[in-house]
Amino acid sequence: MSVNHPEPLPDSEPLELSVAAVAAAMSDPSRVKILCALMDGRAWTATELSAVAGIAASTTSAHLNKLVANQLITCLSQGHHRYFRLAGQDIAQLLELMMGVSWRRVKPPETRTPLALRHARTCYDHLAGEMAVKIYAALLKKGWITADGAALTEEGAVFFRSIGLPPSGSVTRKQSCACLDWSERRFHLGGHAGALLLLYFERKAWIRRTPGFREVTFTGEGRRGLQVLFNIDNK
Repeated sequence: MSVNHPEPLPDSEPLELSVAAVAAAMSDPSRVKILCALMDGRAWTATELSAVAGIAASTTSAHLNKLVANQLITCLSQGHHRYFRLAGQDIAQLLELMMGVSWRRVKPPETRTPLALRHARTCYDHLAGEMAVKIYAALLKKGWITADGAALTEEGAVFFRSIGLPPSGSVTRKQSCACLDWSERRFHLGGHAGALLLLYFERKAWIRRTPGFREVTFTGEGRRGLQVLFNIDNK
């Protein structure tokens, strides 16, 4: 009797080693602080990142080199200055997801997350926090995004056009996605639509950024705008 042996699986060692290398690059608390700071979407200097991580400049340089080597961040040179930023929105989504997973391991009384950061913050190029979760819920209730948050509905596309920010078919990223919010443990809007919405809030001066931090504050006009557009109270 002949026995049919299964085909051998392809050698996945390169992928496994790559995953392990990325995990190792993110395993140091100082490097995590650097990555979290860069989630505000801006480009930072090494000096600024050294201050936010609370480490020496020489140590910061070594950390940055490791993050660049593993393609988690990129380095931009302008004249004599060098700036660092996340390698892309996919890295921000990975960090946000990891925060959500890690948050389950922390008992609520032990959290020291600032209330302002939980209320509203940037997640790379879109809005996160309590207010972003409320906006996502409002978009679902109005039927402007699909149940899984993966796309705009026809009504949603009409809304985005009405505020002067039509979704672009030329971008390679997802039109919309449900991004798990690590502090609220519910979804906020990511993808191209989430980025456009944050841009709209900034253009309308509905939000005010806190220099050097991810926190954002809704202005008086912004609170009124949220009430009109989404029936949301920003308190």
